[in-house]
Amino acid sequence: MSERTNKKPMITCDSFLAADGVKIAWREIGQGRPLLLIHGFMSDADTNWIRYGHAAALANAGYRVIMPDLRAHGLSGKPHNPAHYPRNVLADDQFALLAHLGVEDYDLGGYSLGGRTVSRMLTRGAAPGRAVISGMGLEGLTNTAHRSLHFRQVFDNLGHHEKGSAARMAEAFLKTTGGDPEALRHILETITDTSVAQIAEWTLPVAVVCGEQDNDNGSVADLAALLRRGKLVLVPGNHMSAVIKPELGQAFVEALTGELW
Repeated sequence: MSERTNKKPMITCDSFLAADGVKIAWREIGQGRPLLLIHGFMSDADTNWIRYGHAAALANAGYRVIMPDLRAHGLSGKPHNPAHYPRNVLADDQFALLAHLGVEDYDLGGYSLGGRTVSRMLTRGAAPGRAVISGMGLEGLTNTAHRSLHFRQVFDNLGHHEKGSAARMAEAFLKTTGGDPEALRHILETITDTSVAQIAEWTLPVAVVCGEQDNDNGSVADLAALLRRGKLVLVPGNHMSAVIKPELGQAFVEALTGELW
């Protein structure tokens, strides 16, 4: 790990083609130990990690921060053909990105859907040094159908959600990020449960970082307690507002640089 600095590192952007020909874009910032950082549903790398300074904080802590835009998100391809959305494809895209970059020794983190993608990668053989699962509780990993139903209802009733409702807030976020509802709806078909037994098998250090008012994806305390080497870190905010606060990035820094352990 390189020495921390206060310099503002440069962000680069590139892309490659996944096995099925879909373009996967990613951004990078910083130099040092590779960190694959995965954003949440309907978001993108810029919104989740760059805009509010989290990526810069991690880069200044000595990381080469690699931030993909998931398929159907951001600058990546947004095909409408269901054939491009098999189960576990998001995890498979990340394995392909690591292989494309020649990265074998790395750390791993994700927020919300990104945290769920981290869980699928760990279950499917990923071996990072440390991991962070953020904005995600136990039920959000083991019973994904509940959350997927919420978003299907959001997409099915665009323009008709009650003011102030969770669905209306989700629709507003969709508009903010310029999301493609048809492509994003296909993403819901890719999501796969990770069982309690599978989570209990993980042997690496895993930090569970979550907003103290975030109950969107079940109990974060139960997830942390299930992990063999788990640490729970609560930061200010709920599922949406925690992302805009500097404490989130600082929690990632502490978890990944070993300050929690």
